Amino acid sequence: MFIWGKMMIHIDKDILRQLQMIQLEMLVEVDRICRKCDIKYNIIAGTLLGAVRHGGYIPWDDDADVAFLRPEYEKFRQAIRTELDTSRFYFQDNRRTKGYRWGYGKLRRKHTLFLREHQEHMPYKQGIFIDIFPLDGVPDNYLLRSIKNFECFCVRKIFWSKVGQVAEQKILKRQWYKLLAKIPEKWIWNYYYKMVIYANKKKTRMVRILTFPTPNSEYGYYRSWYENSADIMFEGKLFQGIKDYDSYLSFKFGEYRELPPLEKRKIHPVTAIQLLDRVEQGEKKFNEA
Repeated sequence: MFIWGKMMIHIDKDILRQLQMIQLEMLVEVDRICRKCDIKYNIIAGTLLGAVRHGGYIPWDDDADVAFLRPEYEKFRQAIRTELDTSRFYFQDNRRTKGYRWGYGKLRRKHTLFLREHQEHMPYKQGIFIDIFPLDGVPDNYLLRSIKNFECFCVRKIFWSKVGQVAEQKILKRQWYKLLAKIPEKWIWNYYYKMVIYANKKKTRMVRILTFPTPNSEYGYYRSWYENSADIMFEGKLFQGIKDYDSYLSFKFGEYRELPPLEKRKIHPVTAIQLLDRVEQGEKKFNEA
């Protein structure tokens, strides 16, 4: 099935469920590799919430999230060089994919297309994906952690600028993003990896995804959550998840067992989606750089 439109398209329940099952296939692949290579990971965020509250996907959720502490993330990156089923999947991050602008990886399904609104111009393949997040240390001191949060915010906005210069509605902000987008990618990636090295010089009590917002004013998550995992059922399959999920989910979502109001049950806006049928036009237009 292939749906294309210049404007945002509607994803009905049937298409959403097919999308979720393709993502589930990728979660199974991550789990297979990690168990074979003794790599510790956790399903997190809405994926863990879905496992706890629904036994699988949150019914309106259109993504899946996996996180690794930095050493495990690097082990995973090495493992997929030989272990990943490349007949079905490909992995992207800035070290593998030219023009990639995110401080974390994405595992994608071959022969699919999933174009987020305002990201159609990005110069790499954009198949259906799950996010693969590395977690880095942040200062234990709250003031220093707050300063680190501002630094992370600035770096994230520079990465986002290639999208922001198209997506932003306000003229002044759009012009600001256009200026940020002129910063050479080599400079900002060099800065980012210096941040990564510094963040992992010692074992801190808290960690975070450096280029992803944190949910509240703590500006981090407890490392112990990610160090202590347990198998949890998700869509009838076992994955590694945070053992103390109640503390983690309460920290991130508050009263997480309560369903949000209907107006907050949203999926990401997309302008094209291709579910596993081969699309020559889409592949031709979005070739890997």
